[in-house]
Amino acid sequence: MSIPFVRDFDFAYGRYDTLSPLIGRVIANNPGPFTYTGTGVYIIGNQNVAVIDPGPVLPDHMAALDAALEGRTVTHVLVTHHHVDHCPYAHPLADKHGCKVYGYGAPRREPKMGEVRLEAGDDLAFKPDIEIRGGEVFEGPKDLGETWTLEAIHTPGHTSNHICYGLREENTLFSGDHIMGWSTSVVSPPDGDMGDYLASLEDIHARKFKHIWPTHGPCITEPDAFVSAYIAHRHAREVQIANCLGDGLTSIADIVPIIYASLDKRLYPAAAHSVLAHINHMVETGRVVAEGDVLKGAYRLAG
Repeated sequence: MSIPFVRDFDFAYGRYDTLSPLIGRVIANNPGPFTYTGTGVYIIGNQNVAVIDPGPVLPDHMAALDAALEGRTVTHVLVTHHHVDHCPYAHPLADKHGCKVYGYGAPRREPKMGEVRLEAGDDLAFKPDIEIRGGEVFEGPKDLGETWTLEAIHTPGHTSNHICYGLREENTLFSGDHIMGWSTSVVSPPDGDMGDYLASLEDIHARKFKHIWPTHGPCITEPDAFVSAYIAHRHAREVQIANCLGDGLTSIADIVPIIYASLDKRLYPAAAHSVLAHINHMVETGRVVAEGDVLKGAYRLAG
């Protein structure tokens, strides 16, 4: 099953767009191979608002976001995970509005110096004011006639500390990097975990959201079919890997050019980490045997 990617949408950097009665967005000018057109910052509510993933500390972006929030009160700043395209402006924004920053807390495994880093990288200095673990509910002040309700949903896989947020009034998910309309999400060990990722995808699929708004790119308007295809794609990758191992290939370096034949070779390091995540899952589930460790190990089918 091919993934029905959605890549085209109307946007302008720094412009505030009203997306629904309760959702607005400002997109930062930080495009790249892992951020697509840039970081989309979501503003939930009208007068008293929550802000999801305030994005990078870039002067034009901060000014645009401050302009969008002029005359409003930010009651919560919510972060999906600790990458530098998502959270650096969280604390400065919260300080301006006198509120707290909420997020999962530190990843399970901190990156090490010299480790291959993918995407925009980690903000190692970031710590939320209040750590959450999933299941928490955030509400707009009801005494002012506004009603918005956001539920934190722990979705490990892309990172161990990834949180999505569900807007109950519109049955909408803000998916961070867990699910993206324009591309698959990178799952990079040691912190990224494919078993966790597949379980998290199944959890989101079972919730039957009407819309999914990723931090990067356009809205996913048919989540049921899209997430089903996302899951099927991951299972198909494992079949491809098993076929490569069955054909006598033993290394990730040999497997990547076969199953990513159409990929830009500059993205092979990211692809190698994705293959490693799949193989780790296949080892954990007893389908593959590993000899050696990490990217330079040798692998074979079990049995």
